[in-house]
Amino acid sequence: MASHLIQGREVTLPVKVADATACAAIYTVRADAARAVLAYSPDLDVTEVLPGKALCVLGFIRYDDGDLGAYNEFGVGFMVRPADAHRPSAARNALHGMRELRKQGTGAFVHWLPVDQRFTMEAGRSIWGFPKELAEIDLRMSSPYKRCILRKDGRLILDLLIRPGMPVPPGSTRLDAYTHLDGTTRRVRWTTRPQSVRSRPGGALIRLGNHPIAKELSELGLPKHALLTTTITHMTMTFAQPETLPHS
Repeated sequence: MASHLIQGREVTLPVKVADATACAAIYTVRADAARAVLAYSPDLDVTEVLPGKALCVLGFIRYDDGDLGAYNEFGVGFMVRPADAHRPSAARNALHGMRELRKQGTGAFVHWLPVDQRFTMEAGRSIWGFPKELAEIDLRMSSPYKRCILRKDGRLILDLLIRPGMPVPPGSTRLDAYTHLDGTTRRVRWTTRPQSVRSRPGGALIRLGNHPIAKELSELGLPKHALLTTTITHMTMTFAQPETLPHS
């Protein structure tokens, strides 16, 4: 069982989260624009769910109880596959393409992961290579509409509003999360066990600010209609010891 010393405190892997609330919006974006964003990670390539279209995920999470403490987090991610993997055949539609991705070993590349607490920032960067940095994350989870207002250095990055959909059956999910930090690409086995899940087509309203990250999102084609949104009222998670990809 691996352990790491973070700010004088021992963190033992796997790291467990006992309770979290999560919201996510999935967008189709131009694959060439997504590849330009991820050019710093040559071991991975975006997976196309439609010809010329990739998936970008914007999500925000409130961690209420876990090994790394309580904190808020926002994430920008892309569905990816190893750069030398066989390209999947063109999908008939985006939802069919998402099902096909599960057969291709596709994972989620974590491009940017701001948090509002220093301990989880240091732990995330040093243990898994998560690109965590400090930001101001205002999460409003108590109303029917779930909202995240994200700022850094006093500048608005985005304001994301998600409208919960219809209840869907929860189920345990195991996902490969990929990170690239300081020239090293890592794969992290990430297990989630959600409860009280709601999902719907569309359901997101996004407003971008004037921060460089907002400009990067605009170059992907945002704001636009979301392909799918999901809200999870209660979720447990497990993060395993990372593996370094051999070609990095």
